[in-house]
Amino acid sequence: MSLVKCLLAGLGGASALNIIHESLKRTGNDMPRIDLLGEEALQKSLACMGVSPIEDENKLYKATLAADVLSNAVYYSLIGLGSKKYVWPRAIGLGLAAGVGALTLPKPMGLDPEPVTKTKKAAGLTVAYYLAGALVTGLIVKSLYKEKAQDQEVDLDASFHPEVNNDIYP
Repeated sequence: MSLVKCLLAGLGGASALNIIHESLKRTGNDMPRIDLLGEEALQKSLACMGVSPIEDENKLYKATLAADVLSNAVYYSLIGLGSKKYVWPRAIGLGLAAGVGALTLPKPMGLDPEPVTKTKKAAGLTVAYYLAGALVTGLIVKSLYKEKAQDQEVDLDASFHPEVNNDIYP
């Protein structure tokens, strides 16, 4: 599958992840706040590069959301690489890895893991959100493979009937 199609599939999965998260994040105090973790990561990254932090909350939210969608799209695009036979194992593996990574990597990276680990529910949903994004990517990749297969199908029966296919028998 082409890199562009892989990236588009990854964008679909990243969009699904963010739609789920944005739709549910304020429905309860025990919901994961992946956005807060992302904002902290972005601010610390800017500081490491010697760039002033983003002071405006709205701009910080938008910049974090854009970085999140972009980075997850690139990550999820890996699901489309390789044999189509292994799309689902890649989707499940990469989705679970991203979710577990969101829980376990913040602390070693100097970030506060509390927004995603504050409760068992928040931790479980964090993993589920990333898995859902990966599965959406897998669905898109599979549909692109089916589309490609349909484009390559040839109607062999038409080649044997001159009245159906005038290109072969003028």
